[in-house]
Amino acid sequence: MSQYSETPDARRNDAMKPEEDAVAAPRPVLEVEELTQDFGGLRALNELDLTVNEGEIVALIGPNGAGKTTFFNCVTGIYTPTEGRVYLHDAQKRRHLLNGRKPHDITAMGMARTFQNIRLFGDMTVLENVMIGRHCRTRTGIWGALTRTPFARREEQETIDISYELLESVHLEQFWNERAHNLPYGAQRRLEIARALATNPRMLLLDEPAAGMNPQETKELEELVRHLRDSRDLSILLIEHDMGMVMSLSDRIYVMEYGSRIADGTPEEVRANQRVIQAYLGESDHA
Repeated sequence: MSQYSETPDARRNDAMKPEEDAVAAPRPVLEVEELTQDFGGLRALNELDLTVNEGEIVALIGPNGAGKTTFFNCVTGIYTPTEGRVYLHDAQKRRHLLNGRKPHDITAMGMARTFQNIRLFGDMTVLENVMIGRHCRTRTGIWGALTRTPFARREEQETIDISYELLESVHLEQFWNERAHNLPYGAQRRLEIARALATNPRMLLLDEPAAGMNPQETKELEELVRHLRDSRDLSILLIEHDMGMVMSLSDRIYVMEYGSRIADGTPEEVRANQRVIQAYLGESDHA
């Protein structure tokens, strides 16, 4: 018998072994099913499906007016969807329906976002802006804050420490005591990301984070987003018009037009999709 021949017992034992090379199915963090949003007679979103899995960076792109920010507003509780369902999975893999929940409740459940137009508290310090984001994770009530109980003092110090650490993660620690409105534009964008991170999210939504940035700032932002995903166990969904950043950064891309999904896939698949080229990227990008 050849030394490479297998006995029946060996073959049976091999068949019973789990396949070592099998890839575990991706676990979703955000699931959106048939999301529809009507404003009177206008349909802004039309039965949109979207999934973001653990550890993914997913981009949502499309022309102006496609419904991207409306989608963010529905997912985060600013709008109540006309139809469809939005689910957020927690760290214990439990699925929670978000429809009808208030934005602050959704934030506490583990989803945070930034905005297309920066919404910082300009007259407050950089550190204070991040500390505000931490509010949903604190337990001190009004009485504890007024009487300065030992627990309230410990929690306040913990909030300061975590907020400063987050400023370090976005390279703004040197500006901790500066007024937010005095920061350069790109730094204000990073501060808004730090404030969102202060809520301790599993799912981070970034609405045009590179808007208004120069090429060097955009490159630094791309590196930051990738680092935050890897170091903080985040799943990220971003709306962005900078196609260089989108193609370089994203694991998958969804493309919208007039409130509907017209394509999805890897950057390579989306780049080669003729409908995407015509609707958004333009013929010159296909050359």
